[in-house]
Amino acid sequence: MTKAFITGVSGAGLTADERAFLAGEQPWGLILFARNCLEPAQVADLTAAFRDAVGWHAPVLVDQEGGRVQRLKPPHWRRYPPARAFGRLYAADPAAGIEAAELVTRLMSADLSTVGIDVDCLPVLDVPVPGVHDVIGDRAYAATAEAIVPLAAAAVRGLIAGGVLPVMKHIPGHGRTMVDSHLALPVVAASRAVLEESDFVPFRAFADLPLAMTAHMVFEAIDPTAPATQSPVVIGEIIRGHIGFHGALMSDDLSMQALEGDLGTRAARAFAAGCDLALHCNGRMDEMRAVAAASPVLAGEAERRCDAALAHRTPPQPFDEARAMSLMERIAGLAAEAA
Repeated sequence: MTKAFITGVSGAGLTADERAFLAGEQPWGLILFARNCLEPAQVADLTAAFRDAVGWHAPVLVDQEGGRVQRLKPPHWRRYPPARAFGRLYAADPAAGIEAAELVTRLMSADLSTVGIDVDCLPVLDVPVPGVHDVIGDRAYAATAEAIVPLAAAAVRGLIAGGVLPVMKHIPGHGRTMVDSHLALPVVAASRAVLEESDFVPFRAFADLPLAMTAHMVFEAIDPTAPATQSPVVIGEIIRGHIGFHGALMSDDLSMQALEGDLGTRAARAFAAGCDLALHCNGRMDEMRAVAAASPVLAGEAERRCDAALAHRTPPQPFDEARAMSLMERIAGLAAEAA
């Protein structure tokens, strides 16, 4: 029976221990990083080996945003622009910005689906404010919700048309972080009214997406005692309530240092707060076992939401690759001019 966690693995192929772990613990999904993605045939073999180990066509995830966050890299894969590049084009030519966001993301989804990856942790819906830490930075499409929403919608269309499910992140908003949540716990002092008028707006616009990833951030005005990932108040009142998201909710990576406690404790707190899935990325077997031990078998509403998410998987559709490449070149030219 499938358990409510997503795991990483250590390298380019499964070790004997990893294969036994996957077969025995039955994670819902696998997430890949640069260490797992050396060249196309190898990635295709790895995704197939994972699915063989768990015994079904389980989802394979990746963070392939473009820019700084690109796990499949040159020379075997194209170098993609960061989200903000689409925002710059949108500011000059809205129609071209939207077309570029859709077609370039469709190009990216072709890279992924060809090697067996069917979930991309995109779009980033965070609204950055001036003076914050650069951990989001140009990963955001723009600095306003009004510009983020149409560009993210185009990216979602590009992913789905390529047979890849989107994961919106980092719900309910990571744009006000003053520290890198990989290293420390961010605390946001903004009022709930301000958050509802800005940070939460893009997530409300995409409340019907099948998957979302939480933010490891404390929102003092809502729950000063726990980060969103581990807060029943934030998940219940904001994510499920105000935002209205009823899809499958996964934690951000539990190995990030924004969270306290051992890995089993971190996972247990996320489930207790209302996460459907625990995400663990670094491929360290001792941590993987701890997360697996703390993860329940998928059942009830969590299972229904995860099944509903996977039901959105569709075969890739044809697209104009030449047009997509032309738009990539236009964005590259704008970036060169800006530099």
